[in-house]
Amino acid sequence: MNKSEQNKSYALVTGGSGGIGKAVCIQLARQGYNLLIHYGSNKATAEAVAASVREMKLEAEIIKFDVANREETRKVLGDWVDQNPNKSIEILVNNAGIRKDNLLLWMRDEEWDDVLNISLGGFYNVTRLVVEGMIKKKKGRIINVVSLSGIKGLPGQTNYSAAKAAVIGATKALSQEVARRNITVNAVAPGFISTDMTEDLNENEFKAMIPMRRFGKPEEVAEVVGFLASTGSSYITGEVISVSGGL
Repeated sequence: MNKSEQNKSYALVTGGSGGIGKAVCIQLARQGYNLLIHYGSNKATAEAVAASVREMKLEAEIIKFDVANREETRKVLGDWVDQNPNKSIEILVNNAGIRKDNLLLWMRDEEWDDVLNISLGGFYNVTRLVVEGMIKKKKGRIINVVSLSGIKGLPGQTNYSAAKAAVIGATKALSQEVARRNITVNAVAPGFISTDMTEDLNENEFKAMIPMRRFGKPEEVAEVVGFLASTGSSYITGEVISVSGGL
């Protein structure tokens, strides 16, 4: 085994087949990281993202598991870690999440549970597994994709706001636990971004609320994630950066 095979740095992006997830994968590849692209159901899109990364002469693998399922996450992701001792996850981007908007008065139990289990439970299930390796290597970047909804709250999103606000709190707490190990933990809070997740929204109606008068692009979120993954952000931890056009 040559030196290059002994230590390959990977970035794991959960929800890597979505709009923001795809942009993040491409951005991190441009910064020289091999990619471990997580997906829940859209294998074709995950494969397409992986192909784009490989075109940059980097390695890319796709991995499927339900982030909300603790046993499945530990089995699938744990097996990948065990079977690839020459590969280390140096960057973790917790991006997986869903919206199931409804007023709390009419919210169904599954709308609450599914949103919390994926965003908050997924953060715990994946990070708990990955942070152990970062601590051993004394190196790592954890970047959580949260939301403007988790900062200010939005009507019809009590579940989503609660999940993202909880991850913001976890970001601040975890950052203090691992800072001595040269691991930073930060969050990026997008506002209205043009992706599949917002295609049901009337852009003309909502952009009037935004000082910049437009929805953001996934690449604009990815640029911030890329900065937080870089050496340029080495003294920044426990922070939440909004990408919301001033909203």
